[in-house]
Amino acid sequence: MGQDVKVRFSDKELEEFRTIIEKKIEKAKKDLELLKSSYMNDGNNGTDDTSPTFKAFEEGSETMSKEANTQLAIRQEKFIRDLKNALLRIENKTYGVCRVTGKLINKERLKLVPHATLSIEAKNMQK
Repeated sequence: MGQDVKVRFSDKELEEFRTIIEKKIEKAKKDLELLKSSYMNDGNNGTDDTSPTFKAFEEGSETMSKEANTQLAIRQEKFIRDLKNALLRIENKTYGVCRVTGKLINKERLKLVPHATLSIEAKNMQK
């Protein structure tokens, strides 16, 4: 009975996750482009004046938002990197295996956090 424990996801399941991850990468890249263009344009293109959201900003909060944008962009780049690493794990068929317990990570968790490398169990152990 004990031998029934799955040590990896089936190829079909891996394909399913590949699709999810590729979509997420695509969206993340678009989001990153938006973030980058919003802090690179910096009002040079004239559209900022007409945008009500930018009107609401005063000088101080504008620099704040630029910093926040930079932080978001950095996080976004890391997210894309993590997702790409997840695709590599799919190639190696090691995807979805907790790097601490060696057990499969819950599918529902992976659907929400497709780049997860820790099961909830292992995450709780780290607290």
